[in-house]
Amino acid sequence: MPRQNRVTPFGELIAVPERGALMGNRGVLHDEQGQIRRPWAVKRWIACVLEFRGRYRHVMTPNRYTELFFLDEATALAAGHRPCAECRHARFLEFCEAWRQAHSKAKTGARPRADDIDNRLHAERLTPERIKRTYAADIADLPNGAFVTLPGDDMQPYLLWRNRLHAWSPGGYIDSRRIPRATTVRVLTPKSAVAAVRAGFVPAVHPSAE
Repeated sequence: MPRQNRVTPFGELIAVPERGALMGNRGVLHDEQGQIRRPWAVKRWIACVLEFRGRYRHVMTPNRYTELFFLDEATALAAGHRPCAECRHARFLEFCEAWRQAHSKAKTGARPRADDIDNRLHAERLTPERIKRTYAADIADLPNGAFVTLPGDDMQPYLLWRNRLHAWSPGGYIDSRRIPRATTVRVLTPKSAVAAVRAGFVPAVHPSAE
């Protein structure tokens, strides 16, 4: 049976056979029987490679962090994760540089610390009621790589990519459509992550969107 550790662009954990291109974690979310008991445990939500230096993990080992899986990097960003500073160090540095460009008034200065990024993302991805935080925006103002929902269709996430909207599914993007003009959408990707994408960080996407 599939485990409940596949992540949607809403940040929800679902049980489906597809694993995806990236792994990540939010701390220990499961119990000794492998059942999810909480949606997150720490503020450091990261996205990792599937294999790293020959390390082996038994998925959902008791008292070890819960292995989560994402279709692609754009999905991980929408859910509120950022690149891991260890196994994806180069990618993390690229994200930090784009973050600095987006959020530093002088466009110079020290690289942002992982804790500062995590704290800001945590404030932007969850409401005080601990549900997904979204915000309204004109679709024309959003960069490629952001995830949105359309008016009247709040349950279907769409990836904005190469000037088209691609309908997300756990196994890949199943449909694409032209971007409607002058449309206000709900943005799933946290504001600071969207700003980093706009500043030059290009998230990797599943081949079905290419």
